[in-house]
Amino acid sequence: MATVERWSGLEVRALREASRMSTEEFAARLGVSDRMVSKWEARKDTIRLRQVNQAALDTLLAQSAPDIHERFASLARPLGTVLPAQQPPPPGPQLQQRQVRHPRDGKMMSLVEAGTFLCGKENKPVWLPSFYIDVFPVTNNDYARFMAATGHQPPQHWHRGKCPEAVLDHPVVFVTWHDAAAYAEWADKELPTAQLWEKAARGAHGDTYPWGNQSTPAKCNSRESRIGSTTPVSRYHSGVSPYGVYDLCGNTWEWCSTRSEPGRYELKAGAWTSPFPRVIPAVFNDASAEMLDDDTGFRCATPATAIDALLGEQDEADLAYGSRPGMGRR
Repeated sequence: MATVERWSGLEVRALREASRMSTEEFAARLGVSDRMVSKWEARKDTIRLRQVNQAALDTLLAQSAPDIHERFASLARPLGTVLPAQQPPPPGPQLQQRQVRHPRDGKMMSLVEAGTFLCGKENKPVWLPSFYIDVFPVTNNDYARFMAATGHQPPQHWHRGKCPEAVLDHPVVFVTWHDAAAYAEWADKELPTAQLWEKAARGAHGDTYPWGNQSTPAKCNSRESRIGSTTPVSRYHSGVSPYGVYDLCGNTWEWCSTRSEPGRYELKAGAWTSPFPRVIPAVFNDASAEMLDDDTGFRCATPATAIDALLGEQDEADLAYGSRPGMGRR
């Protein structure tokens, strides 16, 4: 798969033509105006795109079909900014990853195998058992279903208790630690410990970032992106961890179950409000359990034994009703 070191107007045009899209269609996929795309292409290699737009292009390219990749590589390789497809990333846990759909809240979860990983700024070896963690943070849509099922109070910024449709796929915010813990209990999950969360982000070898050791702000939603708000949880495809988990750098701080002192709990990930150095997974942060803000959300985890037992129960129920077993797995 071809990847781009630096996007200019030349690479933008190459990807649009490889995708066989009009300027209007291409702009809509990126979430920008068609005038903006025309400006990029007209400026050719004299323009360097903002990090947020480079990230959107990275994601669009990564999600493109193989034939588009081939056409793009053919068009863009002479420009000298495209890494050849014959240089794949080194094999990692993503090649063996296993994802399941949790039977309670329906969210996809990734398996993180048991073993030692390098933890914290000191890279201290720590052994952890196998666990699953949500592929995406809990979204506004997820939280709305939890509210409907339990009668839990909505976040304070939802107008008349309803989330704006435009941000349903954004991470829920303005939730306290207690709100996050209540969702986790309803979903038959738990908030991850800080160590579980960090392993899901850094992998077994203690990479600095989910994507490796290269400092690349364009791969996440931090202050440097200049977006100024949360983004859809699936936006940063090129910033996933070795286990295929999204948004482990930036977008929102995430509550953990690790208590730093009475009444305070650790937070991980950094947020759209954070400078890039603060989104590094090994960075420590904590807050009062009562704190709630527009840049703080959460995701859930569960021991591998617990989810395997739940899926086993689901398979037995499916067999009892004549359905195919294993439909909870993906």
